[in-house]
Amino acid sequence: MRERRHHREQFGGQSQYGGRGLRFSGSRCHGYLAAGWAVIFAALHFFWALGGEVGLDVSSGERLASERPAWFVAGGLWGVGLLCLIGSAIALGLRRRGVRGPRWRLLQLLGFAICALLLVRGVLVEVLLLAGVSAVGEVSAAQKFWTLTVWNPWFILGGVLFGMTARSFGKGMADRSGSGPAVRH
Repeated sequence: MRERRHHREQFGGQSQYGGRGLRFSGSRCHGYLAAGWAVIFAALHFFWALGGEVGLDVSSGERLASERPAWFVAGGLWGVGLLCLIGSAIALGLRRRGVRGPRWRLLQLLGFAICALLLVRGVLVEVLLLAGVSAVGEVSAAQKFWTLTVWNPWFILGGVLFGMTARSFGKGMADRSGSGPAVRH
């Protein structure tokens, strides 16, 4: 009996013996989606860092893609891939329940910071490209097309997912602030 109740509490519904199946809370679902987004982006950067070419020229520009200077491979490919994996760990941390105090506030702050960074990057570059402003140099037609249709929406999607994850995490904590013992992780 205790096992059934634990299963029901853990998965947010009736147990396998009585019903509704699995139901994930908002922060859990959003957390998994944000983590998946970050892992996919990390995998793409690692693919490029290991010598993969598909899509790199329309992402970073033809010159960087063909020359691949060490600083670009180390920071722009391996470094970004590593940051994406850290972001994935943050997203998975934000899906947890019952964590209180400074730790969860810091985790939530990191989630919102990632959200802001991704949204600013996606929206700002989108606006600059649509306005015809080229701050770094010449942008090819192919690079502009892929940036407007794939890369910027991808950054915006990531920002929205991390924002929803951080917001859901905070709401879950506010809803539970006065009820029962907290789980310390």
